[in-house]
Amino acid sequence: MSKQADVIVIGAGVAGTSCALQLAKQEYRTILLDRQSFPRHKTCGEFMSPETKEMLDYLGVDLVGQEIKPSPMDHAKIVMPHGGEITAPLPGQATGISRYELDRLLHENAVAAGAEVVTGTTVTDIQKLGDHRYEVDVRQGNERVRYEARAVIGAYGTKRPRGVATAEEYRDDTVYVGIKSHFSGITIPSRVELYFCEGGYVGISPIENRTVNVAALLTLNSVQGSGKSVTEILRAASCTNRKLAERMAEGEPVSGTQVSIAPLRLSHTPHPWSEYPHIGDAMLMLPPLCGDGMSVALRSSLICARWTNSYLKGEINFEQWRDQYTLEANRTFTELLRRARRIQNLAFAKTNRFYPGIARMIPGLASYIVKATRLSASGIGSR
Repeated sequence: MSKQADVIVIGAGVAGTSCALQLAKQEYRTILLDRQSFPRHKTCGEFMSPETKEMLDYLGVDLVGQEIKPSPMDHAKIVMPHGGEITAPLPGQATGISRYELDRLLHENAVAAGAEVVTGTTVTDIQKLGDHRYEVDVRQGNERVRYEARAVIGAYGTKRPRGVATAEEYRDDTVYVGIKSHFSGITIPSRVELYFCEGGYVGISPIENRTVNVAALLTLNSVQGSGKSVTEILRAASCTNRKLAERMAEGEPVSGTQVSIAPLRLSHTPHPWSEYPHIGDAMLMLPPLCGDGMSVALRSSLICARWTNSYLKGEINFEQWRDQYTLEANRTFTELLRRARRIQNLAFAKTNRFYPGIARMIPGLASYIVKATRLSASGIGSR
């Protein structure tokens, strides 16, 4: 079976769905593919920076008018393994919302705009043809379908579809494991808490329904022997930070919210294009310490949708689509990634026990570091 489309977006997470939403609004026949079903729990810090909220407002995704009530956050607290603490205000009000609810809202908006969302599909091959068109072969249950499209956008995160070449030269060698679980019973102020522990860090932030999200990024070496379940791994990690153990002891894991992903490799440079544009984690795996992953996903989708629209309208040719998107993506994200990697390296330095004292000696240092890992204002509201 063969189906026609203007755009095929592979991956229905934040980046892919928001990109499909924008292109569908431009009246392109847009098909959004994902191998999983939605909504579902995903490994994520579930922290939305002020920049993320700005871009969701631009897309018309209203969080305030929903029955769910996202949690506000206005400052961050960092807790080192030896007990030292650093507190810093956030540059604007952040929001906590589960990916389960955010993905659901994004999908509703994409479908309302005219996008077709097809889940439970496995992409088996992507071919770029000589006339700059694409063929995407997928398996849906026992059925095989070939999609033909003028444009393909890769938003498949860190798990590449079968047949897609690896891009290891854009990623670090260190292998991480990402895990997350919701907890009930933990009362947390309007802040995100970040606990450093052996092999990585654990973030705790409030979300909807009086629950908190507990998400961790840990090296694969550090979790070996810690158990097989998410709760066992989190419990083992908390043993290396007393205050984290005390905080987690206040609550209980919410059944069915445990998710893990491995292997994860952080990016050392963006990867905006192969045979087609990449967005979100497919383009750039930012250290979660920087807390702006959703913002990167949304900003990359805005940039990509704008250049893809120009290409599909015939305003630019294929080479200009490729070159202009690559140029703007690199210009937008390369310096952010450099700052994030520097802070990531500092955080894991053996001298990190001295950081709380240094932060007290230099007022404003902690706030500067928090701002350094944020994307600049996009200015989309003025367009």
